[in-house]
Amino acid sequence: MSATRRLLALTAVTVVLAAACGVDTEGASPAGPTGGSTAASAASGDVGPLVFPTDTDAPFDLAGGVRRAEGGPAVIDDVDARAGLDSRVADATRPWPTDWTRRTVDLGELALGIPGTDPRDRIPPIDRPAFESVAAAADWLDPVEPGALVEHDGEVRFYPLSILTRHEIVNDRFGDVPVAVTYCPLCNTAVSFDRRVDGEVLRFGVSGLLRLSDLVMWDDATTTLWQQVTGEAIAGELAGTVLAPISTAIVSFGQFADAHPDGLSLSPETGFGINYGANPYVGYSSQSGPIDGFFAGEVDPRFPALERVVGVSVGGVDVAYPFPILEAEQVVNDTVGGVPIVVWWAPGTADALDAAIIADSRAVGTALALDRRVAGRELTFEALGAGRFRDTETGSEWNVVGHAVAGALAGERLATVVHRNEFWFAWAGFFPDAAVFEG
Repeated sequence: MSATRRLLALTAVTVVLAAACGVDTEGASPAGPTGGSTAASAASGDVGPLVFPTDTDAPFDLAGGVRRAEGGPAVIDDVDARAGLDSRVADATRPWPTDWTRRTVDLGELALGIPGTDPRDRIPPIDRPAFESVAAAADWLDPVEPGALVEHDGEVRFYPLSILTRHEIVNDRFGDVPVAVTYCPLCNTAVSFDRRVDGEVLRFGVSGLLRLSDLVMWDDATTTLWQQVTGEAIAGELAGTVLAPISTAIVSFGQFADAHPDGLSLSPETGFGINYGANPYVGYSSQSGPIDGFFAGEVDPRFPALERVVGVSVGGVDVAYPFPILEAEQVVNDTVGGVPIVVWWAPGTADALDAAIIADSRAVGTALALDRRVAGRELTFEALGAGRFRDTETGSEWNVVGHAVAGALAGERLATVVHRNEFWFAWAGFFPDAAVFEG
């Protein structure tokens, strides 16, 4: 990051923890990515040609996605459901047409993250994302800065957490598939979903509500409320429906650029005029627990509340792998839900929720979960150091995102399994009965 970029970002820092799972930007209206310049682009000069995947008249494939309540939990029909809402939540949501009689959770667990009446989209999602080349992104992103690597049907993109902390949701498309890329800073969960339900494309927004400190999304077709960690519709017409996940992992920009030099990175040209290198959650990841009032119940005491884990969900089985254990072992070969996986750790990636400037934050490393089968052959991995790994069957060398870069399997890729890098309190809150890898 240049000295000018750092100065601009520091000027923009608000050293206050946001009152919701992001920054309240009420009143912000995008000028459009082609109008005006954000401070990030002003510091770096010309960002080059931008790519707008959503700027197309091509139809979506409406045959995919999920059907309502497909694979989801049982729905509780409760005519008195709204009476169970916290009074502040009840007041804030009074204008909403949400069908509160259909729910899958205790609505008393919902907390108001953003004060005021109808807080929907005061943290504005990005509905017309602009993307730039890796070379252009390198003008403003430091190699250690984290982001969500999202891959689908041969397309791969990088979504810097410095942008996602301010917007939390990007309504994007990969070819003819509508995708929501989401991030909750309070839980450190980056998860992406297919936006199709019953042949309809949903547009997701930030509701301003939280449950167990996690972002609660809403859709503008039915005003159903959705849990970001799980993709489950928890209240409303579509209650019980679970969105289909899309491959997502948190990596550093340098790791993304090394693995995908021709990939695309979400541009700071959003039209909102925000300095995206500044962290609105200064010191959050060093706190002793979640923000008071946002997490109902007691925090599981087995690990520090804000210790990171790799939460893996495969074949109906959930397992957590704590970062400190992964850092010590570097590679864990395991089987979850009948699927052979590898969970590995590499050094270098910065903590997006630490210092005022994300690039200056402490390093927490990168940890991914991958299917360790190639062409039906199960592999066993060991660490080589410096973010490189080797399979013992062929001696091939692999990078942190699961690409074979040397040896007999060069060019092969491991598939990412569904996982998150959430804080322990969030994992234990949503998956209280799940196993924890202890080494």
